[in-house]
Amino acid sequence: MANQPVNRIHMRDMDDGVPPPPRALLWFVVAFFLLIVIAAIGAIIVLQSRPSPSELLGLAVQIAPLTTLLTIIAAVVFRKKLPRRFPVWLTLGWAVLWVVGGIAFIIIFRTVLPPGQRETVKSYLPFMEIFAPPLPSIGTSLPTPIPNQESDVTVEDLLSAPLGVAPVQTATPTPEQAVITEATAEPTATVTPLPTATVSIEPTVVEPISVPTEVSIVPTALPSNNNLPAVPLSAQLFGITHVKQGWNNCGPANITMALSYYGWRQNEDFAVRALKPDREDKNVNPWELVNFVNEQSQVRALTRIGGDMTLLKRFISSKFPVLIETGYMYEGSDWLGHYQTVVGYDDTQGVFFVYDSYLGTGENGTGLPKTYAEFDEFWENFNRTFIVLYKPEEENLVRTILGDRADVIKAAEIAAQVAQDEARANPQNGFAWFNLGSSLTRLGQFEQAAAAFDRARQVGTHWRMTLYQFGIFEAYFEVGRYDDIMGIVDANMLNGGQYIEETHYWKGKVLAVRGDTAGAAAAFRQALARNPFFTAASEALNAL
Repeated sequence: MANQPVNRIHMRDMDDGVPPPPRALLWFVVAFFLLIVIAAIGAIIVLQSRPSPSELLGLAVQIAPLTTLLTIIAAVVFRKKLPRRFPVWLTLGWAVLWVVGGIAFIIIFRTVLPPGQRETVKSYLPFMEIFAPPLPSIGTSLPTPIPNQESDVTVEDLLSAPLGVAPVQTATPTPEQAVITEATAEPTATVTPLPTATVSIEPTVVEPISVPTEVSIVPTALPSNNNLPAVPLSAQLFGITHVKQGWNNCGPANITMALSYYGWRQNEDFAVRALKPDREDKNVNPWELVNFVNEQSQVRALTRIGGDMTLLKRFISSKFPVLIETGYMYEGSDWLGHYQTVVGYDDTQGVFFVYDSYLGTGENGTGLPKTYAEFDEFWENFNRTFIVLYKPEEENLVRTILGDRADVIKAAEIAAQVAQDEARANPQNGFAWFNLGSSLTRLGQFEQAAAAFDRARQVGTHWRMTLYQFGIFEAYFEVGRYDDIMGIVDANMLNGGQYIEETHYWKGKVLAVRGDTAGAAAAFRQALARNPFFTAASEALNAL
């Protein structure tokens, strides 16, 4: 009789004739349910915002521990309705999964993830820095010139030769040359002025950015800026919205900042989609930023080399936002290329004020102060390249401020003269020699340019230079220095250049000349895989 209640309970549990489900099935159902929930959340995020792989990775880094914690808490809270040891087994299961998954993640982190995605992981999990792969052992400078292939032009020739020779046009102009060859062209498109009542600029649909189409603003007789009023002691631009950059996004972030001065409403991602199809791309060229402005907005932009600080002050005091391409060394970092937006200056303090997409806007949002000496020292690293934005109806004023620099050839001559003077003053200044080579390349003086690049490599120029500037490839190509090109290509491939379309493009050019059509085609396709908008590569591929 004592067993009767137990039997009744047992019979009641079995009165439907079906035994309880196995616990393994319960585990499977719970896990499957969690996966469905996570997949549904991920699908909604992807469909709504179309995040980049780095953004998805960052989201996964946050969701994984949160999911673990929530399931354990839920198991403890509802333990009376679950099998007795369910919370314990769930915790042990998660522990095993985290150990196995952690080992797999470290392997993937070291060997599979590209640099941008590794940086995303480190931003959430700083300790992952200890698992990062070591940097390639390539030293700090570009590889030295190959013996017996150096130019016959001597250092003395470069320091004493007169500059300003007319450019020599090559058979297959590169993107940089395309800007130069239009130096005397008249505008071919009618520009519709902005409404005078408001400057609310709506972008058009993002289209591929092609080879530079910058229209020269050079009239028959170059204007003189000698009649301009004196530059005021200080000036400040207001109305620029600061943009915090993503990975390697200083170009898109700064052009978005500068456009915000004219009412631009799009965010950085809009510019990234047009300018950086490959998020790992280390570089956006100045002419790409100019094309983006000219094609996607009603504002105009132009870029020149060989600027100076007085010119920047004239633009700022005339209410034109200016971007500069500059070198920089952030705390704890090696030398890098960077864009900054100039928002003001003050002669009484001897400083420029810049908005930095990485460091911020400084005290009270007036800009980070850079002493004139520091500003120019790092601006020199990029041949004092600048980009100015303006409304179409202000073109005459921009032309007047530019003076001789309105002509891109004159601007290159000015840059070459400054670089020559700086190389004379300090023959060990690798940036001065590199600038001289870049300027002479734009002037079509390829033999002299190759010799200047040789000197830059001999005295030491940072290896990252060829991730941002590509005149050295063109100069060597035009004088038949193919081994030197391939040596720099190989160095680039070790330090991030594999993500840059120009690296593959110039490799393809050399292979094509050497008769390796299949290899050249593969290189051009790789360049287009990195940037489908890179028309120079598509044209070279079609030419094969």
